[in-house]
Amino acid sequence: MRERIDMANNSENLPFLTGGQLGMLLSWPAAVEVLRRAVLARESQGIGNDALRTSFATRAGEILLMPAEAGDFAGVKLVSVNDGRSGRDVPRIQGLYVLFDSATLTPVGLLDGVVLTQIRTAAMSALAVDHLAVPKAERLVVVGSGRQAYGHVHSISAVRPIREVRVLGRTAGGVAELVRRLRAENVPAEVGTSDDLRRADIVACCTTARTPLFDSASLAADATVVAVGSHRPDAREVDTRLVATATVVVESMTSAMAEAGDILLAIADGVPERDAIDGTLVELVTGRLVADPLAPRLFKSVGEAWADLAIAAAAFRGGVPG
Repeated sequence: MRERIDMANNSENLPFLTGGQLGMLLSWPAAVEVLRRAVLARESQGIGNDALRTSFATRAGEILLMPAEAGDFAGVKLVSVNDGRSGRDVPRIQGLYVLFDSATLTPVGLLDGVVLTQIRTAAMSALAVDHLAVPKAERLVVVGSGRQAYGHVHSISAVRPIREVRVLGRTAGGVAELVRRLRAENVPAEVGTSDDLRRADIVACCTTARTPLFDSASLAADATVVAVGSHRPDAREVDTRLVATATVVVESMTSAMAEAGDILLAIADGVPERDAIDGTLVELVTGRLVADPLAPRLFKSVGEAWADLAIAAAAFRGGVPG
């Protein structure tokens, strides 16, 4: 690794990992394992230094900054979210990840920030699902039809024996296209209906919704829900009832109480703050938090900078160390 860092002293030589290269370097099981190890390192060794996401408003939308440091690397993700008013045919979300040598702060690499986010988010959900969902969970409902919906199908299939995938979404065309893509990869996917929620073992919410997507009373008693679509305090994908009745897990108390609208709006609706969150991902992975077997389970993710760095560093190294 030192040889690669020395080569990077000239910015013209900085390696750039494209989205396709990231996918080749990190399989879904590998990405989940990277985050598992990062969680345990933060817990046992106190490794990690990061901050809450910073948002900078611009004329065309906003730019988000997410810096972190852990071990040999520091990094920052720079993501732009345009409001679409320009009328130009460009992606709504674009971004880069800049990786630095933590000892010298020399830039050592650039990575596709959008695909990095996709991998990080879906792998984080899968890590939580691996500790929350019943072992034989095989029926997955995905709400949404974009990058995150696609990623969640594959990441969750890496930790549970998924045999049935149902896709729900706002646009029939988007849902049909995701189903076609998944079936081309031999994933047993079908266009779903709201009735599929009643039979689901796992529900992955991957949307831009601002209000609850479904009535949680329709879920199975031991269903696991992951909600990843928003990091805004005024938006949510799940209802107050689910927050009140489920074993609720978040990445950290700090980020959840600042950005997790699913939690904050439930508290505003009357759920006592002490009851709205049962524990953090660290507590879940280390076994200090165990899901109530008679209640649903909810993992609410807003995305944290340490996880971006863990995925970026692993990809830069060429995958998960043995």
